[in-house]
Amino acid sequence: MCAIVGYVGNSDALQIGLDALKRMEYRGYDSAGIAVIEPGELHLEKKEGKLDNLLNRLDEVGKDTFQGSTCIGHTRWATHGRPNDANAHPHRSFDGKAAIVHNGIIENFAALRDEIEAAGVEMESETDSEVAAHLLALAYNEGPTQGDFEASALSVLSRLEGAFTVLFTHADAPDRIVAGRHSTPLIVGVGEGENFISSDVAAFIDRTKNAVELGQDNAVIITPDSYKICDFSGNEVEGRPFTIDWDLEAAEKGGFDSFMMKEIFEQPAAVRDTLAGHFLDGRVVLDEQRLSDDELRQVGKVFVVACGSAYHSGLLAKYAIEHWVRVPVEIEVASEFRYRDPVLDKQTLVVAVSQSGETADTLEAVRHAKSQGARVLAVCNTNGSQIPREADAVLYTHAGPEIGVASTKAFLAQVAANYVVGLALAQARGTKYSDEIAAIFRELESLTPKIEKTLELREQILELAEELGPVRTMLFLGRHVGFPVALEGALKLKELAYIHAEGFAAGELKHGPIALIEDDLPVVVVVPSPQGRPVLHSKIVSNIQEIRARGAKTIVVAEEGDEAVKPFANYLLEIPQTSTLVQPILSTIPLQFLAADIARQCGNDDIDKPRNLAKSVTVE
Repeated sequence: MCAIVGYVGNSDALQIGLDALKRMEYRGYDSAGIAVIEPGELHLEKKEGKLDNLLNRLDEVGKDTFQGSTCIGHTRWATHGRPNDANAHPHRSFDGKAAIVHNGIIENFAALRDEIEAAGVEMESETDSEVAAHLLALAYNEGPTQGDFEASALSVLSRLEGAFTVLFTHADAPDRIVAGRHSTPLIVGVGEGENFISSDVAAFIDRTKNAVELGQDNAVIITPDSYKICDFSGNEVEGRPFTIDWDLEAAEKGGFDSFMMKEIFEQPAAVRDTLAGHFLDGRVVLDEQRLSDDELRQVGKVFVVACGSAYHSGLLAKYAIEHWVRVPVEIEVASEFRYRDPVLDKQTLVVAVSQSGETADTLEAVRHAKSQGARVLAVCNTNGSQIPREADAVLYTHAGPEIGVASTKAFLAQVAANYVVGLALAQARGTKYSDEIAAIFRELESLTPKIEKTLELREQILELAEELGPVRTMLFLGRHVGFPVALEGALKLKELAYIHAEGFAAGELKHGPIALIEDDLPVVVVVPSPQGRPVLHSKIVSNIQEIRARGAKTIVVAEEGDEAVKPFANYLLEIPQTSTLVQPILSTIPLQFLAADIARQCGNDDIDKPRNLAKSVTVE
C-alpha cells in the first residue's frame, strides 16, 4: 500500500525524502509527492504516476527552492478518489501553512468534510485524507489549541475514525513532525542529529538501524535530537525499541535482473531461517505463545484465514494439519470469513497467515475470531506488525524483506511455518510421538540442499519459456498437495504475465476443464511422488495422457527418476525426491521461474511491480 516518510534533521531534507520514497517503490503506488518545510514556508509538489514524474516536476520548478531540513513524503495507492495530481499527497491546508500525508482510510471523513465546508473551506481533492490538513489548520488558528502545533495535531488524531497513519507538519514549527497511528504501521528511525518516521524501515535503513515501534493509538513528536511518544491525549507512553537486522544491500538486486529473481534464489535461506530455533530440546516451539499447552490441547477445529498466495499456503496447511493432528481444518479467504458467520468457539484455533501482518481483510478476520472467543495464531513475516500483536501466539517467517510484489520466498517460508504450526498442534494433542515429530522436523531442515538443487532448473525453464514464446492462456493441474501448487502457479502467471491462467484439481478434468484443451495449449502438471501416493500418481499420469492426446503441450513437474511420466511430457522439470507433504516446497519453485519468464515473453519486463497490484493490501 501507500508509503510514507518523515524526516527532521540538519541535512538536505528533499533529497533524503526522495531517496526514501525510491527505496519504498516496491509497495506499489500511483502517485508521489513531497513537502519540505523551512521557517514560515512550506514547499510542496506532487504528481500522478511514477516517482520519475515527481522528479521531473521538481527539476522544472527548481530543487534549489526546496530549502529546509524537515520533509514529509508519500507514494499513494488510490482508495478515495482517482489517481491524479489533485488527489496525490501531501495535502496542504487552506491557509497554505500545514501539510499532511496519510495511509489508510478515514471512515468518518464525510462528516468531517461537511464540518470543514461549513467553516468556509473549499476541498481541492476527492480524498478522505485532505480533511486532516484542514482540521489541523482550523485547530491551530482558533479554539483551545490555537498556536500550539503539537496539541492541534493530537486533537485532529483524536477525531479520526478508521484505520490510519497521519504525519503532520506546519510552517510555524519547521523543526518537528507529529504523527499518529490507528491499526496501520508506524515506526520511528532514531539517528544522530536526525530522526525519521515511516511506515517501513526501508525508508531510513541507509542512515540508522535503531528504530522504535509505536503501539495502537499512539502518536510521536520527532525533532532532530529527540522523539516523544504519547497517546492522542498527550500522555507519554513507551514505544518498543528494536534494532533492524538487515541492511540496505538486502533491498538491492544483488546482480539479478529483478528483485523477484533475487528473492527466488534466496528461498533456501528463507526456509532454513524460518525453521531455525523452532525445535529445541526435542520440542517444537513458537516465537511467541500466550496460549497454554492445555489450550492448544483443547483445539478441536482449525480455520486458516489468508489472502492470495498466503491462502494457497493455508490450503497446504490443511493437508498437513489434518494428517498429523486429526482435527478438521477449514481454509477461508479472509475477506469472506467474518461475513458468512463461521461457527467459532474457544476450542477453535484460527491461523492467520499474512506476509505484512497488516493485511486488512486478515486483520479483521482475526478481530472477528477473537470476538467470538476463538484463539488466534499468527504466521507473519513482519515483526511487530498488527496481526501478531493481536494474536494469542505467533510464528514469524524469517524470509527477510520481499521487494517483488508477487510473493515467492515469503510464500515458501509460509508453507514451512504452517507445517511447524501443524507439528506444534500434533505435539500438544499427542497425535504424533516425539520421535515422529523429530523425524518430520529433520526432513524439513534437510530441504535446503534440495531447494538449491531445484534452483538449478533456472536455465532449462528459461529455454522452455523462449520456446513457448508469448502465450494467451495456460492451465495448471495437480492432485492432493499438488492442487494448491497448481493454484499458486496460475496466480503467479496472472500476476506477472497478465494472461488467463487457471489451476484445477486434476481429478476434475473430465468434469469440465478438459473442454479447454486444444492444440498447443500449454498445460502444467504437478505430479505427486510415485512412492508416497502411488494411486494418485497413476491417475495423474492418465490425466497427462488424456491432455497430450488432445494436442496440449505438457509441462510436467515430477520427481527425479519418475520414468512413468517421461513418455507423455513435452517438457519435463525434475525435482529432488522427498515426502508427499513436503514436496510443494520444491514443486512451487519451477512455477515461479516459469511465470517470470513467460511474463517477459508476453512483454512485461517489470516483473517486480505488476500493474494494479500492491505488496500489502491494508484497506478492505
